[in-house]
Amino acid sequence: ASSCDSKKSDRSKDKPPNFRTEPGPSDSQPRAGESEPDHLLMDTSGNMWNTHEGAFFSALSADVGLQEMFGEHQISLKSRSEHVAEGTEEAGRETLLNRVYTELYITEELRPEGHTQHEVMQLETTTKTNQLHDTAIKNPDIFKVFPDQHRSIRVVLTSGVAGAGKSFSVQKFTLDWAEGLENQDISAVVPLSFREMNLIRDEQHSLLTLIQLFHPTLQKIPAEQLSVCKLLFIFDGLDESRLSLDFNNSPLVSDVTHKSSVNVLLTHLIQGRLLPSALVWIPSRPAAANQIPPSCVDRLTEVRGFNDAQKEEYFRRRFPDEELSSKIISHIKGSMSLYIMCEVPVFCWITAVVLENLLTTEQRGELPTTLTDMYSHFLMVQTKRKKNKYQQEHQTSPQELTETDREVLLKLGRLAFEHLEKGNIIFYQEDLQQCGLDVTEASVYSGVCTEIFRRECLYQDKVFCFIHLSVQEFLAALHVHLTFITSGLNLMEGEQSQISWPELKSLVQFYQSAVEKALQSPNGHLDLFLRFLLGLSLRTNQSLLRGLLTQTGSSSQTNQETVQFMKEKISEDLPAEKSINLFHCLNELNDGSLVEEIQQFLRSERLSTDKLSPDQWSALAFILLSSEEDLEEFDLQKYSCSEEALLRLLPVIKASNKAL
Repeated sequence: ASSCDSKKSDRSKDKPPNFRTEPGPSDSQPRAGESEPDHLLMDTSGNMWNTHEGAFFSALSADVGLQEMFGEHQISLKSRSEHVAEGTEEAGRETLLNRVYTELYITEELRPEGHTQHEVMQLETTTKTNQLHDTAIKNPDIFKVFPDQHRSIRVVLTSGVAGAGKSFSVQKFTLDWAEGLENQDISAVVPLSFREMNLIRDEQHSLLTLIQLFHPTLQKIPAEQLSVCKLLFIFDGLDESRLSLDFNNSPLVSDVTHKSSVNVLLTHLIQGRLLPSALVWIPSRPAAANQIPPSCVDRLTEVRGFNDAQKEEYFRRRFPDEELSSKIISHIKGSMSLYIMCEVPVFCWITAVVLENLLTTEQRGELPTTLTDMYSHFLMVQTKRKKNKYQQEHQTSPQELTETDREVLLKLGRLAFEHLEKGNIIFYQEDLQQCGLDVTEASVYSGVCTEIFRRECLYQDKVFCFIHLSVQEFLAALHVHLTFITSGLNLMEGEQSQISWPELKSLVQFYQSAVEKALQSPNGHLDLFLRFLLGLSLRTNQSLLRGLLTQTGSSSQTNQETVQFMKEKISEDLPAEKSINLFHCLNELNDGSLVEEIQQFLRSERLSTDKLSPDQWSALAFILLSSEEDLEEFDLQKYSCSEEALLRLLPVIKASNKAL
């Protein structure tokens, strides 16, 4: 009688069944010579209830009590998930999620190369794929069994690059359930993020106390009801986990009241040994997704951010002014690197902040077309916003920084770089303290830092993160660049690299060593960092950041030597993806000479007869990947049948729907 299933079809009524004692037309009549047992009672739906020794009343009470508790839980989750703060946690600036939420593109297939490429490269090498060939799935349906499938879906692993919208998907799914709109067969949604569970990784808990710890509304749920109700656990942010998940050697835990370490509880919950009736959803960045054994997963999905139509929808929803939204959309379409990055919803927000500021104020100059240019503007926009709100009494230039702001940003840059090397994107108080950041300083929580560095209060502690991995990479590059030009220390090489500054030769060696270090990375984790570092060598970007870059230190001659060095690297036997990233680096330095050479070949139609050099083959791959046309079919024979051409054009083949 206390089964959660017995109430799901009437969740909204919150009242006991309507009981009657007289027989009805649908009642089963007792056989001849028998009478109705005196301990059974039938309700108006034909269900038999046991009244023996008060069991009827206790069952009824338990059912009503569960409904009330789950109702309170729904109200709590609705309150927690109905608002969203894009890039800021400043009070009063939160927006209703349903007002700004744009449908995300989710598929049942995963992108290839998930563990060997930088996430931005994954976007750039697969964004051309025609999405008609993917199996799209709507966010509320990730646990639904489709007609061609013959197994239930218990565990879903969702992959997606940083900022693609995984957490937004979780928040929207939770809100829809809490508002009674979707998935009402689920008794309770129980979100437990890894960044929360990291804080108790050394404590002992049972599954019951773990639930009660993070969801006080479920404090009174009886242990025996956990296996009767249909619960959905959402473990968001596997890539942020500092727990050790061992699926082979963990001690067995099958009782929801048995205490163990948090990582053991999660392991057995995912495997189905603990509470096998529960559903489990695990969103993660691609590099961490392989921590979950395939045998434990019933469905793999991928959040791919926005497709082309959804990008436009985002800007039109954000800017009702049609003229402004059209200008922004037109501009990002004119820069392939920006347009590709707009697959990531967080980058759409960064772009919107920058372009709205430039298009609606008296700012002069060209709109940003490279990533470094965009992020330099973004940092300065935050500085300007801070001064408008907090320092209106000071008549200073919007691009000037106070000494306190400068110190905090430099310390954030050190934090960004040191943890980029370690692979961490979530930070705790001890991490900040090691970089000289005082976590009690108001400057960490407000002003210029608010929209680039976020603080969350979880459990009994605080955690911190940059609003997106790319912001961490930009500040890391800024820190490395500033350290070199002010002290001559090359952080890419270590303490032994101290040189006497300024020396043109040493500056060229500095950029060359950064290129070499990025090329040696097995998973491309320094690819975007390298683009930012080289982009910061341009005078235009240094001018934007003059409040931070008190010394510049680069020249056109330095940039020319760096460009030549990268061209030589492109000619070498590099993996195709590495070569393409170097083309993006050339783009950050405003050098398109190799690309122009190949474009001339294409225009003259001499490509099939001319012998191309290795760097020219890579340039061709870059052009094809950067073109606006979908690669529905790629015919290698149109260009060449050589093995060299095949290897250099491999990213294009991967991005095509059909290759000949």
